[in-house]
Amino acid sequence: MEKSLKKILKGYNAFRKKYTLGDESIMHSLSRHGQKPKIMVVACCDSRVDPALILQCDPGDLFVVRNVANIVPPYEKDEMHHGTSAALEFAVNFLHIKHLILLGHSQCGGIQALVNSDIVEQNDFITNWVSLIKTENCKPKNVDEYAQQALHNSHANCLTFPWIKDKVAANELSIHMWFFNIKTGQIFNYSDDEKDYKPLDSLMSIDS
Repeated sequence: MEKSLKKILKGYNAFRKKYTLGDESIMHSLSRHGQKPKIMVVACCDSRVDPALILQCDPGDLFVVRNVANIVPPYEKDEMHHGTSAALEFAVNFLHIKHLILLGHSQCGGIQALVNSDIVEQNDFITNWVSLIKTENCKPKNVDEYAQQALHNSHANCLTFPWIKDKVAANELSIHMWFFNIKTGQIFNYSDDEKDYKPLDSLMSIDS
């Protein structure tokens, strides 16, 4: 058996011991009472950016949807298939989350594909997907800066969903833009006051 598969099977056994043993285990409780997360994260598929691991969360703490380049598409009520939009609808209207975190990151392959679409060899879906956050007028210095700016496009797209816009207006939902630096393991939060990304450590409090 290859080493990588052995590693995840060992991890599965560790998970079972930590979270499932006994009637008072976290998984037993979640099974009895259902999930009630107050936070949703829209994250990238990148294997280096696992929200639950980065934030050291237990099962049930986060409702997560992951896609290439952590994109929130605009509200489009049609007959097409909208996985991320369906996840948003479930989280906002059924789970009644209080916080929606858009989690971008450095060295994003999806953003790289957006900037250099000509180098993507297999491209049935990738370029069309990442074009949702294409910004015509801005000229970012590098891929990481583009990834940070792309969070603003996703934020704007969030507000095209009527039920998200209504909850934000009623102060029932907060949207956060976070950027994770893979090399340093540090998260930066976008500050509306300073119009810049600041270390998450400086964020003193978040209303529950």
